[in-house]
Amino acid sequence: MLLSLVGMPGGGKSTVGRHLARRLGVEFVDSDSVVERRAGESIRSFFEREGEERFRDLESSVLADLLRSFQGVVATGGGVVVREVNRHALKDQSLCIYLRSTPEELMRRLRHDTKRPLLQVADPLSKLRELYAKRDPWYREAARFVIETGRPSVPMLVNMILMQLELAGAVDSSTVPSPIDASRFTGDAR
Repeated sequence: MLLSLVGMPGGGKSTVGRHLARRLGVEFVDSDSVVERRAGESIRSFFEREGEERFRDLESSVLADLLRSFQGVVATGGGVVVREVNRHALKDQSLCIYLRSTPEELMRRLRHDTKRPLLQVADPLSKLRELYAKRDPWYREAARFVIETGRPSVPMLVNMILMQLELAGAVDSSTVPSPIDASRFTGDAR
């Protein structure tokens, strides 16, 4: 099984993806980390040196390789849906989940972030609103499920995703470990 997570920068894809993979007992990979390994440098410096088009080429290549050969949970880069070929690949070759966050929620999470090249502008909230307006329909196009991130905790978001996957028949709830370690409650309480 291959699950992919899409959403805006700062939407929680990597954090939720790690926890989701742990709960499912599968591998996790962050596609941005693979991009950085292939580039031999940070995304920000590659982006600044080579430009967005070359970055998107590399990102698309990494995504295609992961979709072809990886089983587990993949957290994608926020802009992976910019290219139509990537949206179709995510939809056709994975169970794609959109972690949907408002620009205001994202700004609260990202206000001190200096690693995301597209947000290194004078008014990052306006940039987030602009990106959201453009990308939200693309995320929806690629995704089978939309999960509103809002303010739930990471474990709660993982539970929401698992519930959707179970309802869709993609996972068997009897094989997914509960977030509560039942062994803590089996002791004799005399």
